[in-house]
Amino acid sequence: MADPTESATLIASALARLRLGRRMGEGPFGGHGPFPHGAPHGGPHGMHEGGPRRRDPRGGFPPDAGGRADPPTHDDDPLAGRPRGPFGRSVARLRLLEVLASASSPLSVGELAERLGVDQPRASRLVQAVVETGHARREADPDDARRTLIALTDEGRALSARTHGARAEAVEQALAGFTPDEAEQLAVLLGRLADAWPLAPR
Repeated sequence: MADPTESATLIASALARLRLGRRMGEGPFGGHGPFPHGAPHGGPHGMHEGGPRRRDPRGGFPPDAGGRADPPTHDDDPLAGRPRGPFGRSVARLRLLEVLASASSPLSVGELAERLGVDQPRASRLVQAVVETGHARREADPDDARRTLIALTDEGRALSARTHGARAEAVEQALAGFTPDEAEQLAVLLGRLADAWPLAPR
């Protein structure tokens, strides 16, 4: 019988990859889909773009389908306006940390770009962002002093672990109505979809 926890972990990983792919590739209709200012939402005042969002009783807005909480500002994130993940970090940054966490050794910017499916300038900007926040560091390649590698700091590894745990926990809750076999099948299909998702143009 399928392990529900393992299925939840695989689904969480696939969803993270798909969310990053959506941000980088922007999809066939651009960043907002077929609607120029976001998908319309129904509500007491009818259909309109953007739609009202109900505040969380604890304060602020709950995350929406794109992972965004309260609208980010350019003051606290150079990638402001991008999809947000757990703990208010941008999805792209969190994915970069996850890639570093899963690697057996530090990676070059080129290797990160390939694994993220982005061009090197985008990867360089993401690396600069996580270095500035103290979640990663640059270090010299011991085999080639001219080459720089990117490694996680302890803070970055802890954030990646917390993010992965929060995402997996949310998936487990969402899978409460699924049988173990259904959850396993969903994990397989989402993994295939994430593998097949087209990369952003370079």
